[in-house]
Amino acid sequence: MKSNNMNVADQMVDRNKIIVQTSVIGILANIFLAAFKAMVGLLSNSIAVILDAVNNLSDALSSVITIVGTKLASKLPDRKHPMGYGRLEYLSALFVGAIVLYAGITSLVESIKKIIHPLTANYNTAGLIIIAVAILVKLVLGRYVKSKGEQVNSGALIASGADASFDAILSASVLASAIIYLIWGVSLEAFVGAIISIIIIKSGIEMATDTVDDILGHREDRELTLKIKHLIVEEPEIRGAYDLILNDYGPNKHLASVHLELPDTMTVEEVDLLTRRIQAKVYKETGVVLTGVGVYSFNTKNDEVAEIRNKVQHIVLSHDWALQLHGFYADINEKSIRFDVVLSFDIPAEEGTSILHKELIKEFPDYSIQIAADVDVTD
Repeated sequence: MKSNNMNVADQMVDRNKIIVQTSVIGILANIFLAAFKAMVGLLSNSIAVILDAVNNLSDALSSVITIVGTKLASKLPDRKHPMGYGRLEYLSALFVGAIVLYAGITSLVESIKKIIHPLTANYNTAGLIIIAVAILVKLVLGRYVKSKGEQVNSGALIASGADASFDAILSASVLASAIIYLIWGVSLEAFVGAIISIIIIKSGIEMATDTVDDILGHREDRELTLKIKHLIVEEPEIRGAYDLILNDYGPNKHLASVHLELPDTMTVEEVDLLTRRIQAKVYKETGVVLTGVGVYSFNTKNDEVAEIRNKVQHIVLSHDWALQLHGFYADINEKSIRFDVVLSFDIPAEEGTSILHKELIKEFPDYSIQIAADVDVTD
């Protein structure tokens, strides 16, 4: 396990290095683009080009914040924060979204002013060439940054890459408005500036919303959760894996808990060996740490119990809002039935379990029935 920890540590160092290097490239590129566009905008008296330059500056600032957030998030765990500082990366991404949103709002205000009090633009060939080159640079930069973000699972880099690609489209619209003005004498740049501003605002809202989802906690990736369950049920003793919950403490840092359904003939020693084995396997294959492994037992000694289970399962799953039944155990001598049921978000847990309890009591009047409601957390 020690070598695995070293591998994970090395991966995190490489990840942080890639994020910083990619962000630095983005900062330099955006500063140069902003400088040239600002010069073209001021010389041509074009609000659209100036706002495009402002957008590049906000992108550069976003990259700076991404670097700072990555550095802070990579701090080692301590007594005060035993799970580390990984979630700071989400806060930095939220700050980036706020900056983009602010830039969009201020740009929209300026564009509206220019619509009300228009100024005559004065484009030249050199300025148009600079804008055209900027479009190509943004397209290449966007693809590069997004690919690096996907490589290291960095939401901030992925968002920056997508934003850069979209900026190329915005710059193309500025170039198109300039060409239209030169050919037909129709000035659209203030309106183009307003459109750019609205798109920037939309981008800022989406970035902030996605980051808030990460902070609040969202449904985990289906591919990851199904892979974890598949790795677990590969063990011949395990009948099923349920109640998988993943806690996100930053990019690529998940702690999880799960319940296993095991035969009632296994000893504590056997269960201990089994759980340690699946913990090591899941960590090696996915990097997810199984911090808690609970156990359900299922009957293996009585055919009558199997018949009871089939009846209970038929009653429970006849409801659309009852998604799954697991952890079933019946004791014929004690006249008791217990199981867990996964309920959809369409019905309150108390209402769902109450309905099921009433229906099952009619079918099994001599039994005490215990139903635990589970939340539909993962696939």
